Amino acid sequence: MEEGKRHTFPEEEYEEISQVPLEEEGAGERRPRSRRKGSRPTGRTAGRARPKGTSYAPEELHGAKEKKREEHRRGQQGGRGSLLAVVLALILGAGCGLGGGYWMWGYERANTVDLKAVEVPKWVKQEFIRKNIFSRPDVSRREVSNIVIHYVANPGSTAAQNRAYFDSLADQDPGGAGASASAHFVVGLEGEVIQCIPVTEIAYANAPRNNDTISIETCHPDESGKFNEATYDSLVKLTACLCRELKLTSKDVIRHYDVNEKNCPKYYVEHEDAWEQFKKDVDKAIKVRSWEQGA
Repeated sequence: MEEGKRHTFPEEEYEEISQVPLEEEGAGERRPRSRRKGSRPTGRTAGRARPKGTSYAPEELHGAKEKKREEHRRGQQGGRGSLLAVVLALILGAGCGLGGGYWMWGYERANTVDLKAVEVPKWVKQEFIRKNIFSRPDVSRREVSNIVIHYVANPGSTAAQNRAYFDSLADQDPGGAGASASAHFVVGLEGEVIQCIPVTEIAYANAPRNNDTISIETCHPDESGKFNEATYDSLVKLTACLCRELKLTSKDVIRHYDVNEKNCPKYYVEHEDAWEQFKKDVDKAIKVRSWEQGA
């Protein structure tokens, strides 16, 4: 071949040469290779060697690289997904733990109050009834969730008379059926208030809620069950004081009717507007601490 001239093969000869392996057993030297400009290797030469000076990537090698890239990308995504799942699990776990703890302990507001430290107004007369299975079973409790308002259903009776009735139940035969009844407080016709049972103990007034309620029996002058002014004012002040001491609000003040649908206190069951007004007056008394005044 003359110097400076490029040797070319006929197309038929090129195709034959391009199919020859680069090396074969027993061959002493490498056979020459040739390809036309712009053509791609075919047959067994494809993917084995890339001619010098070319910039293309063989299809198989390109596919392998793409596969590795895809696997790497999926691995990264999987790692991120796993990490995100762990983080979410930790957040949900912490939230459930806190929420469960709040539900089990935090929302029981009364448990944060030491019932033994609850103070009642000085104008409340403490005359605790005898301990007995019918009216003062001497059962302690740790919480108070609601204050329950009652009426005595005995027109014209006084606070002292109702307190005496509760105490008299202790004289019943312990082996007999007997009658059970009591209340923590009784508000009288002249505004007097007698405490019959400590707030740390249950009373038999609000079944099935005796274990977490305080009961207030209220005297009334006639069958309507409506309280007179003196009785009403003392009831508002006493209820406000207990709410403040127990960290409750007027929303936690309920009727006996709201516990077991008994028609008690009669006037407030039959007159919803009067009941709502009573709770508003309790709210006002809580704010101005009016119970500190004399009854």
